[in-house]
Amino acid sequence: MQLRVGIIGARRGRGLAAGLRAVPDCEVVAVCDLNSGVRAEAAEALEVEHLFEDYDEMLDSGLINTAVVATPQNLHVEHACMALARGFHVLSEVPAAVDLTQCCRLVDAVRASGGTYMISENANYMMANVIVREMARAGAFGEMYFGEGEYTHDLKDLSERTPWRRRWQTGRNGVTYPTHQLGPVLQWMGQRLTSVSCLGSGHHHEDPRGDEYEQEDCVLMICRTDRGGLVKVRQDIISDRPSITTAYSLQGTEGCYESARTRDEDGRVWLKGRAENHETWQPLSELAEEFLPAEHRDPPPEAAQAGHGGSDYWVARDFAMAVHSGEPPELDVYFAMDITVPGIISEVSIGLGGAPVPVPDFRDYETGSNIVPVARG
Repeated sequence: MQLRVGIIGARRGRGLAAGLRAVPDCEVVAVCDLNSGVRAEAAEALEVEHLFEDYDEMLDSGLINTAVVATPQNLHVEHACMALARGFHVLSEVPAAVDLTQCCRLVDAVRASGGTYMISENANYMMANVIVREMARAGAFGEMYFGEGEYTHDLKDLSERTPWRRRWQTGRNGVTYPTHQLGPVLQWMGQRLTSVSCLGSGHHHEDPRGDEYEQEDCVLMICRTDRGGLVKVRQDIISDRPSITTAYSLQGTEGCYESARTRDEDGRVWLKGRAENHETWQPLSELAEEFLPAEHRDPPPEAAQAGHGGSDYWVARDFAMAVHSGEPPELDVYFAMDITVPGIISEVSIGLGGAPVPVPDFRDYETGSNIVPVARG
């Protein structure tokens, strides 16, 4: 099946398009964006002839059967559902939704559609995270009971250049951008979060208009998993500091992992039975030959052209493979809920002074059922 892709949200969509264009039986044929200048730039960069200002027109043009949703995060569900209702396939940027009502709508739409839905979480495809994923699946860490994900990235300037971020990321209090932290960790652990307790460090920064950011400077979630494990999530997108962007750790009965925290640093692992003692770390890169899949060791040249260190290519490839096979992708709508909903729940918990709040499992969701969480006393 030929994927004929239309992109809505050309600025971010261009990065994903580069990955999609490198995948066999996949063609980017149309771009939709409200900004005529951005449309034109994307069209030139991607050599796309068909440009649209109206999304409905693109969907009904007969040109496409697949939509890449790369619009502001509050619009992801609306634009995904419009495509799913037509039986189209959807690759959606993160997070999947911004509230529980949207989550319900999205799950209903995926279930009713003949199209494939996948969340485009590129952090799961970063090379270091792929190595750790394969180690975890091989049992190298034993039984995993603790994971940690951080996103420390000053987004104040970006919030001014893209004002929707000022509303939907820095303009709410909680972990409003959770998927980069949770995506790899939950994939490694093979566990789902069942409750969230969230606290913030207070407010110490103002935007250029002198308004205090609604989000506290450093926001922390402590989460329980369905197997009794713990996951810690940190988001800091306001503090004045060098950006680490993402950082991770993983602990199991047979070993542990600590990611790099600077660009010139290697991640490191300690594995019982391999290490000389309890103080000896091994560079993660030394394990690439053993654990990194062969296709990642020798990627096609086109992969290097995709964004986020080539990870956008692997996102696109897995999406296309899922469409062609008819099998749900690993990062399907339920995984999208697993890495999106805890952030929504964090806003409830932080408003309750950090009280633990249960995280609904959308695999059990039935249309019209009550999924409003209740704090645990």
